[in-house]
Amino acid sequence: MIRLSDEARRLLALFEEETDATARDCIVDDEHDRVVYLVAAGEMGQAIGAGGENVKRVEDRLDREVKLVEDAATPEDFVANALAPAAVYNVTISENDDTVAYAEVAQEDHGAAIGTGGKNIEAARELAQRHFDIDGIELT
Repeated sequence: MIRLSDEARRLLALFEEETDATARDCIVDDEHDRVVYLVAAGEMGQAIGAGGENVKRVEDRLDREVKLVEDAATPEDFVANALAPAAVYNVTISENDDTVAYAEVAQEDHGAAIGTGGKNIEAARELAQRHFDIDGIELT
């Protein structure tokens, strides 16, 4: 079970109020001044809104960047979604001492998958740990 802080619960409620989409989790990333929302599978279009209006409204209310990640049923699809907008060709889960997801990402998209200061891959790792008990994500 995921334990959310009072602030995270407040941010989830605000997101759902502004977008009419279901948010299943959020990460408050103070270091990068942003909030990462995990959006229910199939509701990404609703969360973004026409021309991005819904997500923009949330960003304006929070005065922070907002990143959206679409939920998925399998850990492989989840990791691929978490690394978007990078093109992920394949994800393999290795379960030895630790559970590690190896994501095959186009070389030109490694920067997008990692993000400035590692912010994208760190958020992907945290969400994958929380929802699928994946200990790490490695790009190949």
